[in-house]
Amino acid sequence: MKLLPAILLALATAFFWGTYGPALGNARTAVKIAEGGWSPFKPYMFIGVAYLVWGVVGGLVMMKVNGDSFSFTGNHFQAAKWGFLAGSLGAFGALTLTGAVMAAAVHLKGGAPNLVMPFVFGGAVIISAVTPMIIGKLTNEPLNVPPILWLGVLLIVSGAVIVARNAPHPKPKPAASSTPAAGMTAETPAH
Repeated sequence: MKLLPAILLALATAFFWGTYGPALGNARTAVKIAEGGWSPFKPYMFIGVAYLVWGVVGGLVMMKVNGDSFSFTGNHFQAAKWGFLAGSLGAFGALTLTGAVMAAAVHLKGGAPNLVMPFVFGGAVIISAVTPMIIGKLTNEPLNVPPILWLGVLLIVSGAVIVARNAPHPKPKPAASSTPAAGMTAETPAH
């Protein structure tokens, strides 16, 4: 099957991005900043570090493997320009996803990624289908849009709602205290 590598890589992407939200949920703390906790954007900063490290290292390795040049000038500038735009969109998406998971966590006490992720990825599928239509309108390029597309959009929205409402929501982690309770030391176990 000629499409098998593309399908396997797409499934790997679904795995990585699908586990991204729950991992981000684990990055939060129930402790307020004043009590030794942190804001949702401390983990986000390390998301940026990870993107930088893996994006640069992975990009350089795969450029070498594919026999690409390391030039970004002349007609290769398009790769830099559009790559930077795509990376910026991805980074802004990570920023807004961080905000969405943390905002939902205030109300859900543990199940925020299970609520947010179906809408993020269902919405992303719809946006990726609708964007070419918008670009086609702006550039006067005729596009054939089959009416069944709208059935797919309806199914995605319905599916996202069903998954978000019925996904198991883990119990919240108890707030960790930054100081031992009165009368207790680090060596004294609670009874």
